Amino acid sequence: MPIVLKKLLAWGLIAFLIYYVAFRPNGAAQLVKTIGAGLMAIAQGIGDFLTGLMG
Repeated sequence: MPIVLKKLLAWGLIAFLIYYVAFRPNGAAQLVKTIGAGLMAIAQGIGDFLTGLMG
């Protein structure tokens, strides 16, 4: 993918995120909470796996 297209997509994503936070703050907060919960579940699963390997 050409670098110009990557930069254009990156700036578009940044603009969308700013718009989303500015005009839908509750939705943006819920999205961050959902992503955080998913990351915590993944981390917990990895921790359980590593604990299982040691025990």
